Amino acid sequence: MKTRVIILAGGEGTRLGVLTAKRTKPAVPFAGKYRIIDFALSNCVNSGISDVMLVAQYRPHSLIEHIGSGGPWDLNREITGGISILTPYRARNSSWFVGTADAIQQNFTFIKHGDPDFILILSGDHIYSMDYREMIQFHQEHQADLTLATISVPVEEASRFGIVGIGPNQRVTSFVEKPVDPPSNMANMGVYLFNRDLLDKALWDDHLKQDSSHDFGKDILPDLIRKGLRVFAFPFTGYWVDVGTVASYWKAHMDLVSLSPAFDLYNPHWIIHTRSEERPPMRILKDAVVEDSLVSNGCIIESGARVVRSILSAGVRVGANAVVEESILLTDAQIAPGSTIQRCVIDKRVKIGGNTVIGGITEGEPMIAMVGKNAVIPAGMTIGPGAMVGPDVIPEDFSGPVVESGVYVQTRRLPNEV
Repeated sequence: MKTRVIILAGGEGTRLGVLTAKRTKPAVPFAGKYRIIDFALSNCVNSGISDVMLVAQYRPHSLIEHIGSGGPWDLNREITGGISILTPYRARNSSWFVGTADAIQQNFTFIKHGDPDFILILSGDHIYSMDYREMIQFHQEHQADLTLATISVPVEEASRFGIVGIGPNQRVTSFVEKPVDPPSNMANMGVYLFNRDLLDKALWDDHLKQDSSHDFGKDILPDLIRKGLRVFAFPFTGYWVDVGTVASYWKAHMDLVSLSPAFDLYNPHWIIHTRSEERPPMRILKDAVVEDSLVSNGCIIESGARVVRSILSAGVRVGANAVVEESILLTDAQIAPGSTIQRCVIDKRVKIGGNTVIGGITEGEPMIAMVGKNAVIPAGMTIGPGAMVGPDVIPEDFSGPVVESGVYVQTRRLPNEV
């Protein structure tokens, strides 16, 4: 039986703030050396599935550049399998994609080419490890029309997810998307295994409904359950997180640097593949302190600097006597001497001047400060917890030496000046 994977990688990711101002959500860096999309792709190849199509939409350029021909995942195949990237287009008498189901329906001519038996639909913005072969076996044993993966989530977070009602033998009895008052905490993971012909019919039926939002969670799944199709829930008990918000993105990183990490990046039997840059080894100078952190190649941590419970991507430089704590610093970020960075997400190529304070460790729910790609922060600035500095900001864009908590500073330059 032949399985084709479709990865939905068009997420605009507005809740990730400045991280998605210039890139789609699946292309956002994660865990020092990876991109979020790497986890879905690695799950495919580690599960022995090499026939993958990726549906892109919002700002796909960095994603396409990262994936290339699929070589790091052994998906650069010319005869059978391999990876195909379905970029946005507008066909005659149609519109741009208006929902997850519509994105697949508009590409279904390509998707069904070669007559796959099963279509495995994945979200490209989740962090987890799953052997999809187990789900395929479950699907066949239950003679299912559709199988969806489920996981138990904290009750207080259940309203963020599609909530699944499950009866005897894991048969799905109900589905409600992001309910205000969730009836349970059994969440939809956004991993769907369809029989191809059923998916083809379901997408076409949905396409003809003018009042549909053309979304799997809001329309397709509830409709199939109401019609009495054989829909089953595949129970997943491992680590899984939707890093669709700043808080969840930051917390997922903090999970990686805990004393007993909930997610194992070091499992030699389940390697997370990625496109890596050639960088020299990290360099840690005398009297520098690094504790409970992930530090990538090319990083330089100068004398007297302190890095605690943080993740540093390739090429990050932490100046002398600077402090980086519970923060995520992306590629080539530069922290000048004497600065303090706490509970921050600092994007690529950011330059932070000396004796600057950004973020802070406050009581209650963590407030994460953010600095967007290519921003330049002048020396001596104080940027409060939860504040945000947009991409390409320069010293002249600041109205003073202090940015209060919750304030968003954007560049004042015109787009053609950036």
